[in-house]
Amino acid sequence: MAISRDKILRRARRNRLRLKKLANGRPRLCVTRSNKNISAQIIDDVAGVTLAAASTLEADFRGKMPNGADTEAATRIGEIVAERAKAAGVETVVFDRGRFIFHGRVKALAEAARANGLKF
Repeated sequence: MAISRDKILRRARRNRLRLKKLANGRPRLCVTRSNKNISAQIIDDVAGVTLAAASTLEADFRGKMPNGADTEAATRIGEIVAERAKAAGVETVVFDRGRFIFHGRVKALAEAARANGLKF
């Protein structure tokens, strides 16, 4: 179990290191998913602050969607985080998929964020 956990953390670290080299000061759209939920944050690594965030665990989201673990929920979170990023003045980001494959819910979130005006 510890060996597979080390591999997961090493993959995430490798992806983030590559993104930080390519970012050129752009904020990072970080996606985290579990079996039941998905969340996204826009992080400014230079200042070390979160500029915008959205999650299926938020109270207003829970009332509208019955399930936080499907592509429909991921699409809605992508739309919400893009709207909040625009309100914070962010238009261009670097997409950080972390340890997750760009497929399924992660891909749905990314496409929804792109459709709502985020550039990456």
